[in-house]
Amino acid sequence: MLDPKVEIRSWEAQLAVDDASYRLQLAYLFERSAFYREKLAATGVDSADDAGGLVEIAELPLTEKQELKATATDENPIGSHQCAAPSEIVRIYSTSGTTGTPSYIPLTADDLENWITGSARSYAASGVAAGQRLLSTYNAGPFVAGAALDGLERIGVCHIPVGTGSSERLLLALELLQPEAVVLTPSYAATLVETAADRGFDLAGSSVERLLVAGEPGGGEPAFRSKLEDGWGARVTEAMGIGDIGPSLWGECEEQDGMHLGARGFVHVELIEPETGHAVELDEGATGELVLTHLQHRAAPLLRFRTRDHVRVRTSPCPCGRTGPRVRCLGRTDDMLIVRGVNVFPSAVREVVGGFSPDVSGNVLLEPGSPGVKQEPPLPVLVELANGTRADDSLAAAIRQKLRDVLVVQAQVELVPFGTLRRSDYKSKLVEFGARPESAHADSGRAKDP
Repeated sequence: MLDPKVEIRSWEAQLAVDDASYRLQLAYLFERSAFYREKLAATGVDSADDAGGLVEIAELPLTEKQELKATATDENPIGSHQCAAPSEIVRIYSTSGTTGTPSYIPLTADDLENWITGSARSYAASGVAAGQRLLSTYNAGPFVAGAALDGLERIGVCHIPVGTGSSERLLLALELLQPEAVVLTPSYAATLVETAADRGFDLAGSSVERLLVAGEPGGGEPAFRSKLEDGWGARVTEAMGIGDIGPSLWGECEEQDGMHLGARGFVHVELIEPETGHAVELDEGATGELVLTHLQHRAAPLLRFRTRDHVRVRTSPCPCGRTGPRVRCLGRTDDMLIVRGVNVFPSAVREVVGGFSPDVSGNVLLEPGSPGVKQEPPLPVLVELANGTRADDSLAAAIRQKLRDVLVVQAQVELVPFGTLRRSDYKSKLVEFGARPESAHADSGRAKDP
């Protein structure tokens, strides 16, 4: 625990501290943010006093990412939510821009310091400690993950950046440099289990004691986590960040019972119903979309930002001593499908299918028949068999029934041979509309449930 005074503070006391920070942040927004002055005035809120405190925050409008992007121009590529003067900005990150022009995320020196502090708390929660060696696989480049990796230095570990693109290089580093921890995405961790087996490398017998997984949902799914822990012979904990708000905001402790807010004091947390935007109390077992608000940000603060991450909340006391709500990411609402009124997260499908190990590899692909969120049943699901396992109609039927029982969705399950579905050294794609991957084992049988 890097900062016990903060991390074990009662949640009630934390909210009182945060309320004071929030009111100052609002005053700053009204002074400097053209975007929020206009947005809030449209709802009748003309000053920080009108907005009130955290108790009233749910009365303010939500912020959508596309709103911010719409204000970016050639003259101001960041957007009208930029508050800091150019001379105050010390770093500018960007999103991947896979759907168009990247979004740019500026930071002042204080912003960067807060990001690093929050990331260090989140990573330290996993149990990694000063003096240990930690290998990372993120090609951070222009992305906010770079600030998260800066947090490793704050902990005092020896950081070994390897990046993606060469699993051979990574396995060699594991063998020669003997790191105690590895940071990577859940998908790449699963890929490396297979790669190591193919190369005859004893991954479970390596020096690695901890896997810190982040970048996508999955690390907290019990079946998937178990697969990784067995394959690596290491404890798996997960972390989560939101690029526009901060990297590695959340980090799981060794209890493996949800991620703690490492960025407490810097970010305020809310939960909403994705469909209506209505507030949901942060109670034990509550689910909803995560909404975050900056509390001490200067370059381009965000108010009630919709993350699109759908989470489940834990509020029971954690034996580690950290306080406040913990979360487990169930999936992203923009990846969600609605099958005859039922919300279906691809990661939840993978979790159900993973329970059929060792007959399946754990890899799945949803193939909706038509573009768009709303789908008609049955939902086509490709399930990859384990290596050496043959297709079996009864297994396909059992998986179909389990999906119906657990997720209340009617699926058409097709078993495909091991090696059919694409592996990734970063994030897995669990949904492809109408796409059919070419099998690496075309002579193997397939089974489809009736």
